[in-house]
Amino acid sequence: MPNAQKIAFLASETDVARDALRALSTEYGNVDPIEADVIVALGGDGFMLQTLHGTQELPAPVYGMNCGTVGFLMNEYQEPGLRTRLAAAQEEIINPLHMKAIKENGEVHEALAINEVSLLRAGPQAARLKITVDGRERMEELVCDGALVSTPAGSTAYNYSAHGPILPIGSDVLALTAMSAFRPRRWRGALLPKSAHVRIDVLQSQKRPVMADADSRSAGSVVSVEITSATHVSHRILFDPGHGLEERLIREQFA
Repeated sequence: MPNAQKIAFLASETDVARDALRALSTEYGNVDPIEADVIVALGGDGFMLQTLHGTQELPAPVYGMNCGTVGFLMNEYQEPGLRTRLAAAQEEIINPLHMKAIKENGEVHEALAINEVSLLRAGPQAARLKITVDGRERMEELVCDGALVSTPAGSTAYNYSAHGPILPIGSDVLALTAMSAFRPRRWRGALLPKSAHVRIDVLQSQKRPVMADADSRSAGSVVSVEITSATHVSHRILFDPGHGLEERLIREQFA
């Protein structure tokens, strides 16, 4: 990142992030994101996702500083030497998923997801799902609390909590993972190529309602969801040397 003269600071609503915003703006100045060479996001992983979605049309990369809890997508927070860190930062480029969800009333809900697209039961009964990949039915019936498709960048989040695999950042692979699968009881999910077109149909959708979610953008009462990689959208994320996504994903598997 050779040129970071103009910095735009964005902060979450927490007191810690707001204090950091005031301190860093005083030290380095603060420009509008449209004019910035780099955007610095102050908060946790949730705010980083929000920032990436909100600035995806802008050319400036995003550098996160952790003012939250986990901070998997963030760098360590330090006030001194920020311009030096930005100059040395390494860039990772990730593509989000595109979700097209059809609701019971015929309404179409579309959204992008940097981490994962998930389907979750929205009632007391387990969901019944049919899974089709590239036009071929792969699972006639999956009875579960839900299912998700995860990117490598999101594989340590909800996917990992549901016992899905951690994916190397450059693997061009997606994880299809079930949540609390009841039938088939021993199904542990699948690894799919990044180019895969995944369709999940909700069986008995009125009796067993399901909601769909793309990075907290939700649609209720869905009957089908199609998931593809949005390769035309690229998110540029900056990390301190030796602490990029590839290293973090490897390190997480030995924790």
